Amino acid sequence: MAHVKFFSGEQVPLEMHKVRIVQKLNLVPVEQRLAAITEAGNNTFLLQNKDVFMDMLTDSGVNAMSDQQQAAMMIADDSYAGSATYTRLERKLNEIFGMDYFLPTHQGRACENILAQTLVTQGSVVPMNYHFTTTKAHITLNGGMVEEIISDKGLEVVSAHPFKGDMDVAKLEGIIAKHGADKIAFVRMEAGTNLIGGQPISLQNLADIRRVCDEHKLLLVLDASLLADNLYFLKQREESCKALSIREITRKMADLCDIIYFSARKLGCARGGGICIRSKAVYEKMRGLVPLYEGFLTYGGMSVREMEALTVGLDETMDEDMISQGPQFIAYMVDELQKHGVPVITPAGGLGCHINVMQFLDHIPQAQYPAGALASALYIVSGVRGMERGTLSEQRDPDGTEPMANMELLRLAMPRRVFTLSQVKYVVDRLVWLYRNRQLVEGLQFTDEPAILRFFYGRLAPVSGWQQKLVEKFRTDFGDSL
Repeated sequence: MAHVKFFSGEQVPLEMHKVRIVQKLNLVPVEQRLAAITEAGNNTFLLQNKDVFMDMLTDSGVNAMSDQQQAAMMIADDSYAGSATYTRLERKLNEIFGMDYFLPTHQGRACENILAQTLVTQGSVVPMNYHFTTTKAHITLNGGMVEEIISDKGLEVVSAHPFKGDMDVAKLEGIIAKHGADKIAFVRMEAGTNLIGGQPISLQNLADIRRVCDEHKLLLVLDASLLADNLYFLKQREESCKALSIREITRKMADLCDIIYFSARKLGCARGGGICIRSKAVYEKMRGLVPLYEGFLTYGGMSVREMEALTVGLDETMDEDMISQGPQFIAYMVDELQKHGVPVITPAGGLGCHINVMQFLDHIPQAQYPAGALASALYIVSGVRGMERGTLSEQRDPDGTEPMANMELLRLAMPRRVFTLSQVKYVVDRLVWLYRNRQLVEGLQFTDEPAILRFFYGRLAPVSGWQQKLVEKFRTDFGDSL
């Protein structure tokens, strides 16, 4: 991995790639940004891209492709069945993960649908280190229940613990004893826990979970969507991995799992997804759902061009210089914000920089969706689109009760190889200004609340006229600046 020191002593991440294709950005005036977020119902998902300066909503499907990926797209075999493109992808996955069976899908949540329909039954339980929104929705829709058993250290906002995504092994054994092994649909580990700051899991913890699964004859399923970042952290932070190559670490993780599924919109920097399966019996149980929901078994809803790009992208994920760029940029952003007192999740994880909104906006009650309010406020003052990851991202219980999230986060995703350091500095600058003026920000309330996955397309309104006051303060401090 590239380790370059600057003579000045400044700690700056150095990009190990060069930009050959550019896309023009547009920064509209603050008044237009207020109008745009109002039109979007204060939901950053509903903003039009023409009104967004820096899109830090997600790292899914927005990563930069390499020259080799784009070149590979030109050799795609678009046969409906028996495509050589599928064979190349299947062989690459077998080479990396060592599993004999592969099912392609159009993206990660399609994998979750197939897993839930195949393995989850009424009243069954899925223990996991932490849930992801769509994962939990698929499990509950199929009659199952999620048990989150992240280690206690995982919910410590400010921490030096290197693997906050680890599962609590004792709690897993307790859940099995409570429900019985026959009620456990499978055990799910997320390699890079999305909703608590992209925090990684350790190889040792995965091995400990494997031991418990073997003891009770349970399937261990790995969500590898954020695997690239997790691999970087294993190489950097776990002593047993420091002398290993990224390929060797990957195989050690895979050898501990029965099923690995992923969103290629994150892993591999293409658009698609897939399920790698060790057991022929489990493969045959799942296989029929691919042509039913996705497409034929050799494309599964993916474009063959994207499949060729994915094959190359998976190879590039084994490159330390490639997978280090995102985490290093995120760490730089976290460090800069901490210097100015802005509360963030530490240690810096993968996926993006996560603002600790419970501290940033400690005057706003959770029932008024402070993380959503901060996402709206940041867009107004900067044109930067982030994502709420808190109570707004949860869903109501069947009786209408609204559970409060463990954390209120504003996630500022760092798509791989997309932004420059000056752009990251711009985001830091606007966040620091907003933190100094945080008392101007107030809460939000629903005007249109969907029953399922409300954070995607629900609409909200400010509880007062605070947004106009924020614009006025911006103009006072920044004058005619965009």
